[in-house]
Amino acid sequence: MISPAHFHPMLVHFPIAIITIGFLADLSSLFFKKEKCFSTMGYYLEIVGMLAAIAAYGTGYFFTGKLSGEAGLMRERHVTFALFTLISIILATCFRILIVSMKKEETNLKFVSLGIFFLAFIFVSITGYLGGSLVLDYLIGV
Repeated sequence: MISPAHFHPMLVHFPIAIITIGFLADLSSLFFKKEKCFSTMGYYLEIVGMLAAIAAYGTGYFFTGKLSGEAGLMRERHVTFALFTLISIILATCFRILIVSMKKEETNLKFVSLGIFFLAFIFVSITGYLGGSLVLDYLIGV
């Protein structure tokens, strides 16, 4: 039977992959301007990535245990960057939805949106690295 402690490791890969691919799709839309599919794909992946990040953060917050020592410090760093990821992807997505609904996506606001999305991409990458360090270096969950 699956325990609630398994939910976090089952879900964490989704925001990492979805936010990364969404950001790369948006970045590609700057170089392939005639192909609107990259921007549209990035938009929808940004929304799904935000939902996945909320689920991953929630399962980590509610279903994982506290740690002590060096592993505890690593976990705190991981949690801090997970919160940065969550805040940045929510801000990026809300801003993007706003500019799309106002039909201002083809203005310079798209660069602001892409910049916030880039922060979310960086933060989710660091969070994933720290989570992987918890598993590989401290054998958490093994």
